Amino acid sequence: MDNINVLIIEDTPAQSDALIKVLLENNYTVAGVARDFTSALKLFYECSVDVIIIDVFLDGKPDGITFAESINIIPNASKPFVFLTSSQDRQIFERAKLTKPFSFLMKPFNELEILYAIEMAVEKFYEQTNVFLSEEQNTVVSNDFLFIKKKNALKKVALNDILYIEVEERYCNIVTEKEKFVILISLTKISELLDKAKFLRIHRNTIVNSDKIEEIILADNLIILKGNHKINLGDTYKDFIKKMNILS
Repeated sequence: MDNINVLIIEDTPAQSDALIKVLLENNYTVAGVARDFTSALKLFYECSVDVIIIDVFLDGKPDGITFAESINIIPNASKPFVFLTSSQDRQIFERAKLTKPFSFLMKPFNELEILYAIEMAVEKFYEQTNVFLSEEQNTVVSNDFLFIKKKNALKKVALNDILYIEVEERYCNIVTEKEKFVILISLTKISELLDKAKFLRIHRNTIVNSDKIEEIILADNLIILKGNHKINLGDTYKDFIKKMNILS
């Protein structure tokens, strides 16, 4: 598990300091701060980055747009990004718009604008619908992570860290070895978003990560997961064993 890693590309120390303060107070991780185009690319490729906040102008030149153009043309390199600017130049806006930013904020920004922009960037980037609908926790599912809304911030949870997911009324409990998250989503919906070869339905209320199974006790309808988590196996779901590679 990790916090969302945000790369800041901003050449004004007062502005970058203000961004850092907002992000840290809301449990985001600052992956790095770049003051120019070259250091921005260097940090982008060296650090783990989930979202980028980009000042359109760096040292008086629209190098923030150039940076966005650069990462967009490289296969599998693109990440969601948000533009910041104080410019009211229409031509600059039109050029920036072509890079498909997930938000375009005018300076001076406020805390909620930044937080909402990050949230929307992650949601749109992974092209999920029906997420972040309430002030409670909610989630976006990517190939490798869940991005779970928790208060004003997002929490990044590796799918590999999930032990099991259990439904409780309209909510799902997502359980890892260290933490539990409660999200407003149906078990059917989240199962559609996960790899069915790995996340197996073993009860009408439960999905387990097959990589975390340590023991299956068919006589007791019981599955033991890593960390000695015991999960009931539904009678009608025993066929899940056929999906697993078992040595005879």
